[in-house]
Amino acid sequence: MCVAAKGGLERMSQGDHVRLIPYQSEEAKQLLGVHYREGRPEAAFLVTAEGGISSGLDAFLPLLPGFKGGRLLAKFIALPFVKPVGYFIYRWVARHRYRLFGEAPPGWHV
Repeated sequence: MCVAAKGGLERMSQGDHVRLIPYQSEEAKQLLGVHYREGRPEAAFLVTAEGGISSGLDAFLPLLPGFKGGRLLAKFIALPFVKPVGYFIYRWVARHRYRLFGEAPPGWHV
């Protein structure tokens, strides 16, 4: 899932500098500061060039336009009554991600 998100972000960036930083790295610890916890993260993080940090569904939403059908899905999720359901679904998928999608490929640290 992280590989697909990275690909979507790269397509969306249109030449801007995009990097995927392993969560277990010192750089991630520095960038995330108080948001960093040892072990596997409960949710994905998105750190902007300006230093803004979002996590979970809020980190995933900016990536949606890079995916096929993502713009329509982003508009749907932006509806006030849909977003709370989106948060629930994100937390459920994040909690069960290894059972649903398998482990990360060898050498890939997420």
